[in-house]
Amino acid sequence: MPASPSTARAINDRLALRLLQQEGPLTAGQLKQLTGLSRPTVADLVERLTAAGLITVVGESGEQRRGPNARLYGIVADRAHLAALDVRTGGVVVLVSDLVGRVLAEASVPIGGDTGTGPAVEQAVAAVERTAKEAGADRLHTVGIGAPGLIDPATGDLRDSGGLPAWHRSLATALQDRLPGARVTVENETNLAALAEQREGAARDRDTFVLLWLGHGVGAAVVLDGTLRRGASGGTGEIGFLPVPGTASLPSARDCDGGFHSLAGASAIGALAAEHGLPIPPAMDGPGAAAVVERAVGETENAGAVPSGAVASGAARAGAVAPGAEAVAAGAGAPGAEAVAPGVARAEAVAPGVARAEALDLGAATPGGKHVEGVAWRGVTPGVARAGEAASDAARAGTPGVARAGAVDLGTGPAWAGEAASGADRAETPGALRSEGVAPAVATPGSEAVAPGVARAGTPGAARAGTPGAARADGQRRAGAFLHALADRIAVGAASVVAVLDPGCVVLGGEVGQAGGPVLAGLVEDRLSRMSPLVTEVRASTLGGAAVLRGALLTARDRAQDDLFAPPDRT
Repeated sequence: MPASPSTARAINDRLALRLLQQEGPLTAGQLKQLTGLSRPTVADLVERLTAAGLITVVGESGEQRRGPNARLYGIVADRAHLAALDVRTGGVVVLVSDLVGRVLAEASVPIGGDTGTGPAVEQAVAAVERTAKEAGADRLHTVGIGAPGLIDPATGDLRDSGGLPAWHRSLATALQDRLPGARVTVENETNLAALAEQREGAARDRDTFVLLWLGHGVGAAVVLDGTLRRGASGGTGEIGFLPVPGTASLPSARDCDGGFHSLAGASAIGALAAEHGLPIPPAMDGPGAAAVVERAVGETENAGAVPSGAVASGAARAGAVAPGAEAVAAGAGAPGAEAVAPGVARAEAVAPGVARAEALDLGAATPGGKHVEGVAWRGVTPGVARAGEAASDAARAGTPGVARAGAVDLGTGPAWAGEAASGADRAETPGALRSEGVAPAVATPGSEAVAPGVARAGTPGAARAGTPGAARADGQRRAGAFLHALADRIAVGAASVVAVLDPGCVVLGGEVGQAGGPVLAGLVEDRLSRMSPLVTEVRASTLGGAAVLRGALLTARDRAQDDLFAPPDRT
């Protein structure tokens, strides 16, 4: 059944407005080309939208002659003003924009944990009013709020969630009371971040993906076939409550401690960094955890030993070595072995007697595997040495010709080829790199795996313990081991999502996901490829922690335009 004339006009008007939003100012000729409509139809809709105060002439095109055909039409941006809020445990960030989403003013207000509900709400509402005034907005048309917790799908209200400040639940009602006429909506913060990543970030080319939020806490958002999925109770993606191995307890209905949150939340990342001897900031919130991860990534990149997945097959994962260096273990070039990035020792699935280091099964050692700080290292066959044993074990391996697959402290992930010279210079035999628990039969005499710039112990020019070079190498080793261990933890949660949803793409979002960049994403993807038969690409967020605020603004803009651009008979 063909559309009625009024319906056809409404469809054409909405199409033209969407193009003006996406492309910016356009001429009537450009609108004709992009819409496929006839010249008279375009002329009519331009006249209609101008009379309605939705579009106006904003300039002239330099590519055309002066006159009506050169006029550039754009949306009347000050037709409405919008506000977006990112509500966190410790405060709120507010921005105010015009109808096309151009930010006019922004503010951040910290709210202490000991602030009462009433005063906290008043601070947040006052911040919105001040920011709107600074932006020159007499009134706000739509307010979009992003907050942690569950959103009731029936009412749209933020539900009572354990561990979150009570003022969060009172904020939307207070804003509605103080901003009469404004449309106030609340959405889960991770859902908003996923919408922003899909529209403007790392998932722009994906209709189906999962955003794994890594910040102060953890969360997930699920987008299937272009649609955000919220679940029956609005709780899709509450992955912090996912029971996982490697924690001291199970989560409860009111507390996610003991769940995935205890492996990958900001405080857990800080504790993991401390275990690896890395400095941590005083406040281990989302930005604090991101700073730790960013520094670790920088250390590994400076060392020229950025971890990655398999690259060239036919070389041992016991460490693709620097030019001229030999493989770590006998049989390293056996068929089926793979290489990784320079300096990364991840011995796996090669010939008998080759060191195998594979971080799997957090918290549950398997037969033949050594349980190290919650990580079970699986052996291949009886008598096969495991790279990544405690450094205390490695100190006893002073047999000539024994290769050290990377001195790794207790609790670290897969070993790093090229241990710090501070550890190497304790080797008891010149020219030999010690192996962490590797039996003498494992390595070919004289074999070694050295990261660029790390000298062999006992040779001329080798770095001495306590020198700047040794300290730098030790820091790089610790940073790399920390990233491997963190990837092990993240992969546990990601693997559960992949097994159930098969999204094909996981975006590591939040401040930590962005800070880890391609390095951390590559490590997680490598682990998923070994844990699951489902092919999954892992990407780093391009928006980071700002994705929540951006998503809130995009949502507010869409709702305002849906209202303002609606046909007259709908208003």
